[in-house]
Amino acid sequence: MTRTPTPPVTPEQLADALAALRDGSPLVQSITNIVVAQWTANLLLAAGAAPAMVDNPHESRLFATVAGGLLVNTGTPYDDTTAAMREAVAGAADAGTPWVLDPVAAGGLPWRTEVAVSLMDLHPPTIVRGNGSEIAGLLGGVGGRGVDSADSPERVLDRARELAAQRRTVVAVSGAVDHLTNGDRLVRVHNGDPLLTRVTGVGCALGALMAGFAAVCEDPLVAATGATALLTVAADRAVGRSRGPGSFAVHLLDEISLVTPTELAVGVRLS
Repeated sequence: MTRTPTPPVTPEQLADALAALRDGSPLVQSITNIVVAQWTANLLLAAGAAPAMVDNPHESRLFATVAGGLLVNTGTPYDDTTAAMREAVAGAADAGTPWVLDPVAAGGLPWRTEVAVSLMDLHPPTIVRGNGSEIAGLLGGVGGRGVDSADSPERVLDRARELAAQRRTVVAVSGAVDHLTNGDRLVRVHNGDPLLTRVTGVGCALGALMAGFAAVCEDPLVAATGATALLTVAADRAVGRSRGPGSFAVHLLDEISLVTPTELAVGVRLS
């Protein structure tokens, strides 16, 4: 009889992580793209964290030293915000602040790919979150069509493990089944709904949520999995109350705020 391997992260650990997030309300600095800033802030507030959209090069380094976690998202990079990214990552290195890289469209556009790689060279991220093409793009792949992935998480799993080992980080690959690895351990999260792909900025906000969880979790794999589980379990609950993408977005925020640690542990599907 073949036994299904036990996931290296348990539902109980995710419940504890959510409880810690709600108790600690960590301050999350988000240097993110202009399309998703408000949505990201609202999602962090719904989860129980405190957003701070400090994205200028004059303040970003100092702020990263006092924040609980930092998100760097390359969705709409400009010269000023790119400079702010470098300053913030340097500040995170100075203070030991966990930081998350979301390399939007990496591999498909050379300049932003170079920016993302240079940030990893400056200081290894705690978590890298992206779709399959973006993760492959950080290792020289050709990327997808803009923000759309041409590669499934399963297809790029070996590249994700390679990146995790190379950069000493956790790599979270989003898809129909989310794959998260630190190069050695692997967790799959089977929750979620296709409507998540019909609301702008859900994936980008997930990166910020991971930064919030990383602020209160010692294990980055637990942090990345906890954020993914909260978002996707909330999506499972929201979809039954929704008529389409618009109402789904509203109900998703509601459910993120309403999911209890116990409900998260019961609802999450891991392998």
